[in-house]
Amino acid sequence: MKGGNSKVDLKDRKRLPHWMRMQMPGGDRYMQVKEQVGKHGLHTICTSGNCPNIGECWAAGTATFMILGEICTRACKFCAVKTGKPLPVDDEEAIRLAETIRTMGIRHAVLTSVDRDDLEDKGAGFWARTIRIIKGEVPALTMETLIPDFDAIPELVQLVIDASPEVISHNLETVERLTPRVRSRARYQRSLEVIRQVAESDVTSKSGIMLGLGETENEILQTMDDLLEQGCEVLTLGQYLQPTMDHMPVEEYIHPDRFEFYREQAIERGFKAVESSPLVRSSYHAEKHAAIQKGKSDE
Repeated sequence: MKGGNSKVDLKDRKRLPHWMRMQMPGGDRYMQVKEQVGKHGLHTICTSGNCPNIGECWAAGTATFMILGEICTRACKFCAVKTGKPLPVDDEEAIRLAETIRTMGIRHAVLTSVDRDDLEDKGAGFWARTIRIIKGEVPALTMETLIPDFDAIPELVQLVIDASPEVISHNLETVERLTPRVRSRARYQRSLEVIRQVAESDVTSKSGIMLGLGETENEILQTMDDLLEQGCEVLTLGQYLQPTMDHMPVEEYIHPDRFEFYREQAIERGFKAVESSPLVRSSYHAEKHAAIQKGKSDE
């Protein structure tokens, strides 16, 4: 990062390489998902986070729903989600979300949320209630939850664990050296504590990092080892894309061959599942990771 300044001029922004081409949103299924999300006043990280896979995922009838509103109390340098003072918690949001998931016939749902440092419990109680309401409405559903760190307060993390989603994911986002520059409040070691607590439960543990922020190969491999030491089972690696000119610039577009190298390294090191390619995001092909929970239960 040049001089620590996250802003870059338009002329300095790196041109997207050919392997970063994305599917344009469209089709009947895409429009159905869009209609249901809008009809019930819901939010998705697909839109709030400018996800490059929105065309593919919504066309397949899947979406990552974002609870607790769309305004985050943190201002991470990589994230496109709005930041500021959130609106009061919508107590009916969980009910509308459950109805939407049932109406859409979703078999595997992914939930995430903004950070709510303004709430006494950081939103953990709402998280647990939402999971239980959805599970009650759609009993056969499997679920992945991509949670904030809740300041690594064990009692708050445990609330989500006790609600029994099949997968709990918490992203490291980047390597340890870059964490203070990329994440506004979260800490590398604190995130590892969250992952360790999840891994010690019966829930499948998952995390992910972005590449292209200036990390080195050794730092990426060390991050893998740090996650495995905490018991993390699933890893995602994807290319960082700069959401706006006010966010951190892309230092490098990582070639797909390098992503394949990191995938092989992660598998060799002991991860049970790895998604690694330029367009991968934390919920990409998430339905496959829920099966790991069943494998654990049968042991």
